[in-house]
Amino acid sequence: MSSKMYNQMWHQAQEALNSLLDKESQKIIEPQRNPVFIFQTLATFYIKYVQIFRNLENVYDQIVHPQKRILIRKILDGVMGRILELKNEMVELELTEFHYFDDILQDLKLVPQQLDIPIPKYFLKEKLEIIKGREKMLSEILANTELKLSGQTRPVKGISLEEAVKLIQIAERARQGRLRAMFMKQIFLQEYRARHAKALGNRIADVGAAALRIQKVWRGFHQCRKTERQKEEEMIFLGMNPPPMFNEVSATITQAEKVTGLRNEVQIKHEEDYREALVTVKDDLKLIEGPDIKENLQDQIRHWFIECRNLTGTFPNYPDVEEGGSAIVFSNKTPQQVIDDIMAKQEDEEKNKKKKKEKKAKKEKKKKQTKEKNKEEDEGWKMSPSVFLHTMEEGNNIYKDIWKNKDESGNFPQDYDREMIKEEKRKELESEIRVQVDELMRQELKNLKLAVNREKELPAKTRKKKGGKNEQKGKKGKKEKRGKDKDLTADRSIESLYKELVEEGLLVQSLKVNLSDYIGEYSYLGTTLRQVAIEPMPSLLDVRQLIALYGILPLGSAAVHEKAPLVRSLLLAGPSGVGKKMLVHAICTETGANLFNLSAANIAGKYPGKSGLQMMLHVVLKVARQLQPSVVWIGDTEKTFYRKVPSAERMMEPKRLKKQLPKILKLLTPNDRILIVGTTHRPFDAELRSFCRVYQKIILVPRPDYASRYVLWKHIIQRSGGVITNALNVSCLAKVTDGFTQGHIVDVVKCVLTDRRIRQQTQKPLVALEFVTALSSMNPVYQEEEESFKNWYAQTPMGKKRNLALTEVNAEKERDKGEKKEKKGEKEKKKK
Repeated sequence: MSSKMYNQMWHQAQEALNSLLDKESQKIIEPQRNPVFIFQTLATFYIKYVQIFRNLENVYDQIVHPQKRILIRKILDGVMGRILELKNEMVELELTEFHYFDDILQDLKLVPQQLDIPIPKYFLKEKLEIIKGREKMLSEILANTELKLSGQTRPVKGISLEEAVKLIQIAERARQGRLRAMFMKQIFLQEYRARHAKALGNRIADVGAAALRIQKVWRGFHQCRKTERQKEEEMIFLGMNPPPMFNEVSATITQAEKVTGLRNEVQIKHEEDYREALVTVKDDLKLIEGPDIKENLQDQIRHWFIECRNLTGTFPNYPDVEEGGSAIVFSNKTPQQVIDDIMAKQEDEEKNKKKKKEKKAKKEKKKKQTKEKNKEEDEGWKMSPSVFLHTMEEGNNIYKDIWKNKDESGNFPQDYDREMIKEEKRKELESEIRVQVDELMRQELKNLKLAVNREKELPAKTRKKKGGKNEQKGKKGKKEKRGKDKDLTADRSIESLYKELVEEGLLVQSLKVNLSDYIGEYSYLGTTLRQVAIEPMPSLLDVRQLIALYGILPLGSAAVHEKAPLVRSLLLAGPSGVGKKMLVHAICTETGANLFNLSAANIAGKYPGKSGLQMMLHVVLKVARQLQPSVVWIGDTEKTFYRKVPSAERMMEPKRLKKQLPKILKLLTPNDRILIVGTTHRPFDAELRSFCRVYQKIILVPRPDYASRYVLWKHIIQRSGGVITNALNVSCLAKVTDGFTQGHIVDVVKCVLTDRRIRQQTQKPLVALEFVTALSSMNPVYQEEEESFKNWYAQTPMGKKRNLALTEVNAEKERDKGEKKEKKGEKEKKKK
């Protein structure tokens, strides 16, 4: 697409954002009491913000104008943060992590796929070189450690002579058996052919009957093929089957990919030109306009001195450097406005003295009124204030002022605007020159005071600090605390610590897995089931969306992580094989994060003792902070919180991190883009209270439903080299594999689709029975296990709140029914 098209997309997104900001400012003021209406309002805002986010992300990735990109990035981060805030509001309102928008999507005429959260491409683009350098260093360290391990001689286990002879005998007898079977097969076939030829020789050949039979078979075969072709065309016409060239990449798509690549190259070139222009324009302004700016500032400040002297009788006190110097006095004001401000301040001081007495009497009356009002306001719900609304409004206003009606007919290559750079750099230059002018004018003011008033400047009074000694004690206490948190590795570089963690196996290489590889289908009946008071199991795409919201978006953007609702830790609980580890690796891949493995099995025997554990955690946190974003993964995290450690695992000391994890979470600030992710397939073995203290968000990962299994079977078979034909009933496979996880499906496909079987597909297409045979040896996730996960989640803080809210709603419904029945009974009595 052209630059004009992307500019149109940007203008449309900005118009949608502008209307949404206006609506949101109205809704924040209005208190609401109906929870259904509140959720629908929040959900509508959430869906609309997601649509704007999708458009802006696409525009930011492809637009080449460097100054437009800066503004779009600011608005994009604001929209991302607002989406996270709205999600948090919905969680607090509905007391569940999963939400369903079927009815709202229908009203807005959107499909569920448009609700998918896109991963901004700039997460990886902007630090591609850093990630490549880090991966190179990691692979070199791993290669060196493997060489060291391979250099060590491993003891070879010997076997006795009798065992060796027995093995040779088994192999030889098997070889002879295969040869004998082959010979016997050849003899049998020869005898069969001889018997068949003898039987045919006795019959009299009838040419007419033979021709009739051949015609019959050929016409039947021809008609079958014709019927099949017509049926296929009909299915394609109805949209139930894809067209024949559907899976092949079209020429337009390849051309579009080439264009996007070229646009990225132009983008980089324009960015470099823009950076160079920032330096050159400022230098030019310094040479041409610098002296004039200096003279104007001096004249302005001198005029202020004289006017203050005429009005108040004394020269003003010059603001200190810490306060901001003369910039505070003349911030976007003329000298006349400054004089008016001085006069207004004097009048206000006199008025305030009179009003203080009147206010005291009014305060007592207001307190009573406010108490009554607060009771009424508590009943209504108001949307909590947003941190990101101001950012979006600011960006939207800049867009309106500069870009909305800007004529860019002369800027076909979409290069930087030199005049805009001049305006920005002029302000910077003025602030730099102002610092120099302030030093000169302070001295000039001293000389004026001495010459005109013959008065010496009195030393400034030291302001008494609030708190006095107590505050100083507090500061000392803080210093002592900081002193305790000493850097245990101050004499070592980050590279050496990084290398140590890699060699110890605590910093591991993440698998290259995208979040889009976690395949599933949407839950289309979520809202309907909740209306009938049935809690639906979340779909795989609901889980994927939560990972994007809680894991990827905050880790990818520093601006979003600082201000958005902070998620320090995340727990993925579900049966084995549902893709929990894959999601952890997907977070690292999408954000370019480091992966630290602090699983109980991985840290066993490493850094022994309390001091060793302290050193390990210190090194991990130090490297994670320096090379953020980082993900700290604790696999089989239930072992860290065991109720009772099994005797077989006591030597491993699985509960080493139990007391340390809450301390680590307290140390993490909004500036630290570090996420602790735990995975577990047996959460019921852990102490629930300590478990829930550590993990802020708990996501239940379910086994796939029918729709997800159908999509999974098709995708995994095709990815493994299989061809889906009419002979393969995928719907049947999806129905039969109820209870089996994604891991089971992957293992089955790998087992069936060997290299030999893939080559045979042209003569022998795939059939569902082949996969069912391989499935028969695997154990599915039974209904009882799924129920145990549900019961466990119901005991978590969020689950308890949700159940309590549902019971209250059901009780209210029963009361309403009872009241309606009583009213009906009274009406019937009156009629009688």
